[in-house]
Amino acid sequence: MGRRRNIAATIGGWSARHRWWALLVWVAFVAVATVAGNAVGTAEMRGYESANGDSRQAEQILDGARFPDVAGEVVLVQARTGTLTVTDPAFRRAVEDVKRAVEATGRVEHVRTPYDEKPSPVTQDRRTTLVQFDMKGDGGTAEERIQPVLDAVARVQGAHPGLRVEEAGAASSAKLIGEAIDEDFVRAEQLSLPITLGILLAAFGALLAAVVPVALAMTAIFAATGLLALTSHLLHVDSATSNVMLLIGLAVGVDYSLFFIMRAREERAKGRDKKRSIEIAAATSGRAVLISGITVIVAMAGMFLTGNGIFMGFAEGTILVVLTAVVGSLTVLPALLSLIGDKIDARLIHGTARVLTGGRLTWRRVLGVRGGQSRVWGAIMRPVLRHPLISVVLAGGLLAALAVPAFGLKTGAQTIDDLQGDYQIAETFKRIDKAFPGGNEPAVIVVKAADVTTPAFTGKIEDFRRRALATGEANEPFAVAVNPDKTVAKISIGVKGTGADEVSEHAIRTLREKVVPATLPGAHVTGNTAGSMDFNEQLMRRIPLVFGFVLLLAFVLLLVSFRSLVVAVKAIVLNLLSVAAAYGVLVLVFQKGYGESLLGFHSTGTITNWLPLFLFVILFGLSMDYHVFILSRIREAYDRGMSTEDAVSFGIRSTAAVVTSAALIMVAVFATFATLSLLTFMQLGIGLAAAVLIDATVVRAVLLPATMKLLGGWNWYLPRWLDWLPRLSHGDDEPEEAPEERVPALV
Repeated sequence: MGRRRNIAATIGGWSARHRWWALLVWVAFVAVATVAGNAVGTAEMRGYESANGDSRQAEQILDGARFPDVAGEVVLVQARTGTLTVTDPAFRRAVEDVKRAVEATGRVEHVRTPYDEKPSPVTQDRRTTLVQFDMKGDGGTAEERIQPVLDAVARVQGAHPGLRVEEAGAASSAKLIGEAIDEDFVRAEQLSLPITLGILLAAFGALLAAVVPVALAMTAIFAATGLLALTSHLLHVDSATSNVMLLIGLAVGVDYSLFFIMRAREERAKGRDKKRSIEIAAATSGRAVLISGITVIVAMAGMFLTGNGIFMGFAEGTILVVLTAVVGSLTVLPALLSLIGDKIDARLIHGTARVLTGGRLTWRRVLGVRGGQSRVWGAIMRPVLRHPLISVVLAGGLLAALAVPAFGLKTGAQTIDDLQGDYQIAETFKRIDKAFPGGNEPAVIVVKAADVTTPAFTGKIEDFRRRALATGEANEPFAVAVNPDKTVAKISIGVKGTGADEVSEHAIRTLREKVVPATLPGAHVTGNTAGSMDFNEQLMRRIPLVFGFVLLLAFVLLLVSFRSLVVAVKAIVLNLLSVAAAYGVLVLVFQKGYGESLLGFHSTGTITNWLPLFLFVILFGLSMDYHVFILSRIREAYDRGMSTEDAVSFGIRSTAAVVTSAALIMVAVFATFATLSLLTFMQLGIGLAAAVLIDATVVRAVLLPATMKLLGGWNWYLPRWLDWLPRLSHGDDEPEEAPEERVPALV
């Protein structure tokens, strides 16, 4: 009778038999996608596409108003000590020196000081002022021309040590902070690859076996990045999308290859020939990769429901990179294994260690692996399966305790405090904000009319100014800009508070609900504070929809894959528990501040507002990797006649080395983001690393086997009315020719 074969086995078998064609098609696909992507370029989001609500309407008007793209800069001039004020000759000389110095560069215009007819702002105590100016030319490229201006201001500071003379603004921050962040990402990327290679060398002990997963992951990332450039012209993306793709693509790409190669090596260690080993690996691990990849894609697709451009771009990028990694694992990997054969096991590392120790040190002893199964995890499994109820209570209690702090999770928008490290310009922004509250984070009122320069309309703008300041919640600086067509006015006004606290939010509500309707009806309010408020409101409305979508589709996918109601429900519960524990870790570390000195950051008391939803989607998808992989092995053993308890024990122990190595890679890759200067990315890296570590140890090694032991035969319960679900294979369906003695697996 012919052998039934699942989709992954069919694809893998074809690739192994037509290895050169498979490799040629993959190389051509990567090359074409990369070249085409570079040719068309990635279309980044326009300003309004990342906004929501009233802010989005305001940003859309500004986007079409053709305002000149100007990079504004300021120089803070402030008395360090004593009673020196702007009226003192020494203070005035410093301000005038700043004006002359920046004008002498020939790169600035519209310079304003407190001594001009239209003065720049001065604090009430008269000890602090700003010299304001714009960079000439396109604001988008002003950072390339700012250095001479920064040097000029630095020379003025040297000539006036009794005063603080510091520059900040759009161009200077883009140059100084942008360069630092770019260097951070380069460093994180440079760390990720050698760490991943090192762990793979440790796991395989063979150079080729370590290089192949990384090469496959990187080519998948290149191809997906090219595809993103093409699709971005339909759905624009945020500039950070490529960084997220690298993070996710490297993690899942290497994991998928690891699952496949480990199974092929295990089958070879049992004495099977190369062709048969690849077939079994494709039918088992290949199928697990396919299911977990689809689950990750489903989870990522939930971000489309947020209605926010940043999340939708992240979904677009991550889906492409996961899909490409899955396709590569199912096609190129079998072809490569067929081509390389046993050379993939050339034991550069393990062989050297064995020679140096006279055979006393072998990798199976280091890992505690015998007969294809882990002795270490076997030792852990015995008490877990012997006392499943106690194990569930202890492990569940630990995760519940970690999850408790998550109930106190507080979100906040990104501010200048998000930048960690010794950045002088960040301190300058903070001093400006302290001296002129709301000056760095003003409310921006956008109003459109036939002509916003008529006396009647300018009178309305002045009335708005008077009423806004009278509320006591708004303050100087106040500025009005008009577009070339005189149809749109952009009004900036400072608001009380930090720009990210309740005081600032109340000021925005006052402007929107009272001042604007009374003076400029039809106007829209935007700015960082207003944008953050609208973003949070949109997110709160959409979170239930996103969670419901992800959980429901993941449940259906697992139900169909394993034909078990219990397996599907339990997978959802365990994943939610691990995500909640990761949230708790985030709160303890970044909100409560535990570990500040160790990680080298200063807590802001909040978690970046977009992180919780993003982490849920990413973590829920990634945690399914291990769950599907382990469950597939358990179900495979169960279908071959093992009891549930024996199948659970066998499945956990036989996948322990793979899961451990895969988890270490993910944790290492994610942890590199904790080295970045932005607190947001530190939170992202630590949150992902903590969740993967919890998921691969406490959840998969304790809770999963303990609950399966307690449930026994109920693990495979399926109501009769669902018996119509398709019966999918979890292994290679060719019957075993004869029981064979297990040969020790290589890992």
